Amino acid sequence: MKKLCDILGKELLFFDGGTGTVLQGMGLKPGELPETWNIKYPDRIVQLHYNYFAAGSNIVNTNTFGAFITKFPLELERLITAAIDNANAARDKILAENPNGNYYIAFDIGSCGKLLKPMGDLDFEDCVKLFKKTFKAAFDKKIDCVMIETMNDGYESKAAVLAAKETMEELGIAEGTLPIIVSNVYDKECRTLSGSCPETMVAMLEGLGVSAVGVNCSLGPLEMKPTVERLCRAASVPVLVKPNAGLPKVVDGKTVFDVKAPEFVEAMKELAALGPMILGGCCGTTPEYIKGIAENVVSIRPAAYSTTGSDGEAVVECPQSGCIETTVTGGCIGCVSSNTKVVYFGGPNRPVLIGERINPTGKKKFKEALRAGDIPYIIHQGMEQEEAGAQVLDVNVGLPEIDEKEMMLRVLEELQNVTTLPLQIDTTKPDVMEAALRRYNGKAMINSVNGKQEIMDTVFPLVKKYGGLVVALTLDEDGIPEDSARRVEIAKKIYKEAEKYGIKKSDIIIDPLAMAVSSDSRAGIATMETVRAIHEMGGLTSLGISNVSFGLPLREFVTASFFTLCMGAGLSAAIMNPLQGEMIKAWRCYNLLSGRDENCTDYIEWSTVEAERLANMVVSTGSTTGGNAGGVAGVSPAGGGSEQRSASEGEASPTSSLSNAIIHGLKTDAAAATRELLKSTESLTIINEHLIPGLDYVGKRFEKKTMYLPQLLMAAEAAKAAFGEIREFMEKSGKKGAPKGKIIIATVKGDIHDIGKNIVKVLLENYDFEVIDLGKDVPPEVVVEACKKDHVMLVGLSALMTTTVAAMEETIKLLRKECPWAKTCVGGAVMTQEYADQIGADFYGKDAMDTVRFALEMFK
Repeated sequence: MKKLCDILGKELLFFDGGTGTVLQGMGLKPGELPETWNIKYPDRIVQLHYNYFAAGSNIVNTNTFGAFITKFPLELERLITAAIDNANAARDKILAENPNGNYYIAFDIGSCGKLLKPMGDLDFEDCVKLFKKTFKAAFDKKIDCVMIETMNDGYESKAAVLAAKETMEELGIAEGTLPIIVSNVYDKECRTLSGSCPETMVAMLEGLGVSAVGVNCSLGPLEMKPTVERLCRAASVPVLVKPNAGLPKVVDGKTVFDVKAPEFVEAMKELAALGPMILGGCCGTTPEYIKGIAENVVSIRPAAYSTTGSDGEAVVECPQSGCIETTVTGGCIGCVSSNTKVVYFGGPNRPVLIGERINPTGKKKFKEALRAGDIPYIIHQGMEQEEAGAQVLDVNVGLPEIDEKEMMLRVLEELQNVTTLPLQIDTTKPDVMEAALRRYNGKAMINSVNGKQEIMDTVFPLVKKYGGLVVALTLDEDGIPEDSARRVEIAKKIYKEAEKYGIKKSDIIIDPLAMAVSSDSRAGIATMETVRAIHEMGGLTSLGISNVSFGLPLREFVTASFFTLCMGAGLSAAIMNPLQGEMIKAWRCYNLLSGRDENCTDYIEWSTVEAERLANMVVSTGSTTGGNAGGVAGVSPAGGGSEQRSASEGEASPTSSLSNAIIHGLKTDAAAATRELLKSTESLTIINEHLIPGLDYVGKRFEKKTMYLPQLLMAAEAAKAAFGEIREFMEKSGKKGAPKGKIIIATVKGDIHDIGKNIVKVLLENYDFEVIDLGKDVPPEVVVEACKKDHVMLVGLSALMTTTVAAMEETIKLLRKECPWAKTCVGGAVMTQEYADQIGADFYGKDAMDTVRFALEMFK
């Protein structure tokens, strides 16, 4: 039998299908944990795996989807050992019948069921430790790969991958011998629960070195098609596809799915033509489904998927607004990402603008903010640059007198809460660099490495482990060369050394170093020649543009002209101040004249806003000079500032300082604005005219998929800070009012996932409801007793797994009998409107805001 790591991506492989739904047919009871069957009924689990192997599966998942210490505190290792033994028994059985077959075992693990900070209460490192406890009980046994599946959050995906990599290292498992496959859950808009799109997940996961990426669960095969297409176009590793058998419904008390095997197979043939190399099924699929695709899809040759992370052809286009900065095609393409946005470098893309202002160098006020721990000031620097058009933000917080690591982590976390932009981690300290890379939610830009062997030996292992696009300075032990030829030699040396670590050329961006022309009049020429030479070699380049004009008067003019010349030489990115008008003008005009602005659309849009700004300056000052040195704050090169974006969405955002603080998730600002308003405004007026409009604006953007869960929850946190100020004021003045109403929420019996429930809780509390949270794995009797105790009018029930929906139905029936006054609202990944109707729920909340709207209507 061939090793899986040797054929992954080279041959079309077939995974198994559903586990929980098949076990239900074997007798798994509502609320019973499937993992316990590894010990209770090992023969049935062996038969399950064997049936999939016999149907054509090359890879089967161990029955360990929910195998966490939090779920099985006393018998985790025993369950995992039994699960792997059962899978191997099935493999031995099939190999006895077909000794030449390729049969593999994937150790399977799903989401831990909790949201990570700042969206939830689980710390990133605690999440890593949680996965490690599971992996340490599995990785020294007979398995062929790791399947991290049904992941709703990219940050949890990263934690799981790091846990897997570090466990392998601790157990002495050679790199690459145990492939890591990661599969996420995407909705119909091609977004995960936390807002990641396929391209952002590919960028981060490929950076982390996974062997395959994919999509599973939630949707049927045809609904998955847009996600599969985008994954295949973005990934340079094999893509896995495991759809559900359509949508679930209840028939005679049992959960069934609406896409039958023949229809599923036809749809999978259509998906296979897009280029995935691993096919299988998820909820509702059975060996019959896998047999159908194995027999009918094997003859279809998958389309060659293109790459964005390596040299050569690349084609990536995002139909979802705000996901990708541009379309890329051809040449060497590199990328960085945040949780929700990818920025591409190279090829025909516009040069990337990297905001330079989060840096203490030469900035007295910024240094004071660092010393004082004034995080809001620092965060506002980032927000202003994003608004002005920066596409990546440089983050440098190094001062000798502060703890740089602690400050870097604080700033990174807060910035990622309020901006969608990818970040550049800028530090000379390896421990700070590693801490930041580890915690960063996405694929970061890393500043920097250089040609010194000691530096490369330190930085490249970090890039290898955590991923990133690393800035490489053309200097070495002999300093900075004056001529271009020597700088190019250093660049080649860096490429060669990076290759030893498996770091691709597209993950290195060369900085030829702009030196001051005031000291050497030929310094600019040497830099431009190096930019051109690296570009012609197929490499990426970046520059700190403003260094060239150091010591000269009217520096902006020199810097902007130099920027234009370098862009013409092939510059991929510039670290610059996006608030400087001359720089933005140079960038806009270059994009227009070089054919990167089709139909002059962006230039015309920008020039219209710029003309209006200049006209307003004439009216207010009688002159077109002065202001902010020609700055264009509020104008975004990517398509306009906030006013333009709001107009394009058909609704302007609220304008009060409190509303804006809530929209941007700024807790400190929200509290301060509320305190100020309380001096002259009634509490109820503040809530109705400032606080609620801000929350509603974010809620509507969330429903329209123009804002995502992280922004929604940070807005809720900001609103919570504002409500806190109002409650404190009302308590002191003796005017505290009653909540809108009481609501019970619970995750049903047998289900330990509380992500959705917790999101709903946060939002309901911020709309002034009293929430009674019964937790997870809650029996129907407990829900009924709580409802009786306080005569609660609305009960919210959550279920993530198909196997626990029966417990939801049981809870609703008992509530109908014992508490006929109560309404029920249901939600969760497996729920649909039809499913909710069938189990007798009064309302189906397709997302958290939908539930809030129902509660507001019910209690008004």
